[in-house]
Amino acid sequence: MARKTFMYSVLEAVQHEMRQDKNMVWIFELTPPVASNPGKPVINLEREFGRKRVVNTGIDEMWMAAATLGAGLAGTKAVTYIPYQGNCMCFQVIQNHAGKLRSMTGGTAEMPVVFLLEMTGQTPGFAGQHSDYEIDTYYAHIPGVKTVVPSTPADAKGMMVSAIRDPNPVCYLYAAGLRELSDEVPDEQYTTPLDKAAVRTTGSDITIVGSGGGMPEVLAATERLQKEGMKVEAIDLRCLKPMDTETLVRSVRKTKFLLTVDQSYYTLCPGAEVIARVAENVDGARYKRVAFPDAPPPAAPEMFLWMRPNADHIVSAAKKLVG
Repeated sequence: MARKTFMYSVLEAVQHEMRQDKNMVWIFELTPPVASNPGKPVINLEREFGRKRVVNTGIDEMWMAAATLGAGLAGTKAVTYIPYQGNCMCFQVIQNHAGKLRSMTGGTAEMPVVFLLEMTGQTPGFAGQHSDYEIDTYYAHIPGVKTVVPSTPADAKGMMVSAIRDPNPVCYLYAAGLRELSDEVPDEQYTTPLDKAAVRTTGSDITIVGSGGGMPEVLAATERLQKEGMKVEAIDLRCLKPMDTETLVRSVRKTKFLLTVDQSYYTLCPGAEVIARVAENVDGARYKRVAFPDAPPPAAPEMFLWMRPNADHIVSAAKKLVG
């Protein structure tokens, strides 16, 4: 098993699926589907599969989303990669069409399509219009669309395979700050469920829940708290819709304390949904959330990093919650 970066793992999954399905297509703008990794072959989808299957479009994210959806409706598996500056431009197509067409056709229309959307909440210094918060809340709110947020290279590969093979449209969200994160990833193709959270550490004192780009800070805080004697159960959501309520409830029934961590804005962040679901099923627990303040992100990296939830914020919140 070799160490691979997050994006190499994503493209490795796509490469294998495109080799298995001669009709599958990749649609992109600006950023060629190329990835390198020490000790591994360079992945270049355009060179391997040609421009008819790896389509470099104009800069029109709504068109890209619509073309991907049309391919799926015609029975063709498709993945479109939409970088940070365009992920809100395609929202209308995904919300008003991708999430509804299966229901509107009585379930007869399958849409094996993946919208690979880059989130830049981990990248300070881009100014507010390009370095905004994570977009996970927007897409998790759409009925009929599965929304996943992997945080490790291994999950990045397994969840991409599952997303491509799923007959429903999938919004696959990843934080730009995770692109070069590396870890052990199997060479063979495998699937990771799109409806199961991952318990990263087990404990009985407090449950800390995060997702996507926030997980490295959650795990850093967990390590610090454990060294101080606090037994932390750290849970990586991985999937916002469908959300693994069972794993969350089971953990908080044990710990009675729940702290959620999000890079999204505080109001209506995914952590708010986590708390609501657990509160409906667990009596006598206490709750707290850490999230990005309800304010536009500044361009100054120092200010941005101060506002963004980090390990210091998480450690402080956990101690106040447990008391």
